[in-house]
Amino acid sequence: MDKQQIDHMVSDKAKAAKSGMRTLSLVSSEVRNSALQAMASAIRDNRESILASNKIDMKNGLANRLADPLMKRLELDDKKIEIMADNLVQVAALPEPIGQIDSMWERPNGLRVGTVRVPIGVIGVIYESRPNVTVEVAALCIKSGNGVLLRGGSEAISSNTVIAEILQKSAKGFGLDQAIQFVNITDRQAVQSMIAKHELIDLIVPRGSNEFIRYIMKNSEIPVVGHADGVCHVFIDQNADLEMATEIAINSKTQYVAACNAMETLLVHQRVAQTFLPRIQVRLAQEGVELRGCQTSQSICPDMLAANSEDWSTEYLDKILSIRIVDDFDQAVDHINRYGSHHSDAIITNDYATAQKFLKVVDSAAVYVNSSTRFTDGYEFGLGAEVGISTQKLHCRGPMGLEGLTSYKYVIYGDGQIRQ
Repeated sequence: MDKQQIDHMVSDKAKAAKSGMRTLSLVSSEVRNSALQAMASAIRDNRESILASNKIDMKNGLANRLADPLMKRLELDDKKIEIMADNLVQVAALPEPIGQIDSMWERPNGLRVGTVRVPIGVIGVIYESRPNVTVEVAALCIKSGNGVLLRGGSEAISSNTVIAEILQKSAKGFGLDQAIQFVNITDRQAVQSMIAKHELIDLIVPRGSNEFIRYIMKNSEIPVVGHADGVCHVFIDQNADLEMATEIAINSKTQYVAACNAMETLLVHQRVAQTFLPRIQVRLAQEGVELRGCQTSQSICPDMLAANSEDWSTEYLDKILSIRIVDDFDQAVDHINRYGSHHSDAIITNDYATAQKFLKVVDSAAVYVNSSTRFTDGYEFGLGAEVGISTQKLHCRGPMGLEGLTSYKYVIYGDGQIRQ
């Protein structure tokens, strides 16, 4: 397909999504929820075809020497498929997000003014590697009354195509198939076309590498919600339970190293460093994690590699961890706010006042006390799923669930008022 043909195809799919959005606005929440339940059943029933298509993508990924973090995100198994189906069920069970009256007040002239939650419109989601995004985004958009235009990466084209077809077929039984549109070509011109369709698409959500997301943010003619980096920290305070701290640090780093909410830098209070560092070094070595430390860290663990200034702001997405010993709480917070990406950061402490201060002064979308950073996820937060994670402060922040896919409009009730 040439440039013009691709542009026409994207326009047609965006128009279909807009038409589907209007249909969604006319059906009841019961119909939308039933459609989501049917999609969940279809995902489970078509498990084998999904896995077969994913094997094709994995084979191509190996042939093309796709980076290991991307291969991990690309791969599907029975557990991931069950989570995909469960996402649909969870979203169906969530409270109705649209039509809610947020507030209502009466003016001196008798007018009653209020705000009501409404869909944003057509959501364009451009993503790499992870086929489960196709399900998560479609579920949230159907529930919130938005049309969606999906464009996955070339590395997952087989998986995404099969999954999108399954979802559309299920939605068709309820007259909602137009609301889910999938761009099933890998030409990058499709991305260029999508981010220029400001008259048809209301919001762009990119998911993928730092370079990719920054490109979309810089070049889109449409508002963009997302995050470019996931430089997450865990700070071991002087009043931490060190056994708890060890388990949380291990989980934050190794449970899924390719995730954007995985820990990339470990900060340790100097008063517990002599005890804690040797302990965590042994555990991380067992997990095959390469450690890069500051000079003080190296003096405690001499076989640790030296960290440089770039390490503090690097999202490794790999079995690499930078470690810094800090003098006190303030130095830890300064480090997080300077080098972090405002994504997910945690403190491990038994001191209530210190924990509360950390929650107040760390400027991140998700701030934890005595918990792994790996929970920053729509599914884990009870949102059913997520369209993406935003580190921005306007409109939405953190995992973008149903509320993040709505806006509001004013509704005004009168009984004949005219302005004098």
